[in-house]
Amino acid sequence: MKKVFCFLAACVILPAAGFSQKLNTLSSKEKKQGWTLLFDGTSTNGWTTTGGKPVPAGWEVKDGILTVKKGAKGGDIITAGEYSDFDFSIDYNITPGCNSGIKYFFTKYEKGGNLGMEYQILDDALAEDNKLENHRTGSFYDVMPPNDDAKKTNPPGQWNTVRIVSKGKKVEHWLNGKKILEFTRGDQAYTAAVAKSKFAKAEPAFGTVEKGHILLQDHGGEVSFRNIKIKTL
Repeated sequence: MKKVFCFLAACVILPAAGFSQKLNTLSSKEKKQGWTLLFDGTSTNGWTTTGGKPVPAGWEVKDGILTVKKGAKGGDIITAGEYSDFDFSIDYNITPGCNSGIKYFFTKYEKGGNLGMEYQILDDALAEDNKLENHRTGSFYDVMPPNDDAKKTNPPGQWNTVRIVSKGKKVEHWLNGKKILEFTRGDQAYTAAVAKSKFAKAEPAFGTVEKGHILLQDHGGEVSFRNIKIKTL
């Protein structure tokens, strides 16, 4: 009887394990929905430096994970393509004290240089730049803070899942399945917040461009990424 019970238990457990999705792959449902992988798990194909050059050795691909090594001068990297209306998802894992970010609508402005709207990634407890609400994880960096009541961040050494949704002028920041910030580009609240930020003098107005690249930031600390995917809307 005991052997029969063990066999039946194995029949229940093993199929469930078999259905767990592998890293850097799309499920059949995601493919039908129009998702596209931006990281194949084995190379940096589809990514360049902000100057259009190959990704430097400071970025390492190992065991299905893309990592910018601490102090390795990997530099920021961007997608080859540009995006406007999109649903973007990525997993990240940082080391203690780390500061990083994901920029979107990254492009060259007439005044202000190369700029992008940044979803801030930070060790909120230990990083130096943790004093301002709009500099902490999930914020629209230096412009708008996240909803801390909704935000649940896993600590350094554990994975977190970011989602950024842009449709028309509306933008949403998500973290680990919870929406933590939403705003409308160009409305009164947005314009007032940008006017108080370090991007106030950008031309055209910061964040009002129609399209741009996705950027993964090298801010000197070690940060890893995986499961990078996007769906155009």
